[in-house]
Amino acid sequence: MGNQKRPSDEVDEKQLELAREEGDAYHEALQYMATEVAHTGDTREAGDFLVGIAQEEAEGMYHPTDDGLEWVEPDEENCHIEVAVADAVDHRFVPELAVRATLESEDGEEVGPFEVPFVWHPGLHHYGKNVEVPGDGSYDVHVEIDAPAFMRHDETNGDRYAESVSVTFEGVDVETGQD
Repeated sequence: MGNQKRPSDEVDEKQLELAREEGDAYHEALQYMATEVAHTGDTREAGDFLVGIAQEEAEGMYHPTDDGLEWVEPDEENCHIEVAVADAVDHRFVPELAVRATLESEDGEEVGPFEVPFVWHPGLHHYGKNVEVPGDGSYDVHVEIDAPAFMRHDETNGDRYAESVSVTFEGVDVETGQD
């Protein structure tokens, strides 16, 4: 399918315009996170996806419990990896994905693969996880995304995300710590 934008018989022109605006806004937020907010970040196309990564120090987050939510600070984790997954054509966030990542140091030591769950974020919905890595340095970050199980609407454009993809970000500068 590539990066073609195709018309749809499922939506009208106003809906397509709103979807493009949503994708443009998400893409701008992704670029801002990767280049201005995070320690380091980058994007790559992989199949029908645009995959972005960002690396920051490990950080506290709310975790669901039986009684609601509980704030949890990082323990031994010293690295937060974020993976953003958008549609390669319209740049809208793709939810409900199974995402895994592996960090490989220059000397070949691997952390992972580990599941990277969805994280609600006020600025950029993404998949993210705190992990413990050996220390600061250059890492290759391998990301795997399974083909999703959700249904796709639109006979013309719905035949996307049919294949699992993997993408590698080489030489990612990782700065460890806790925020």
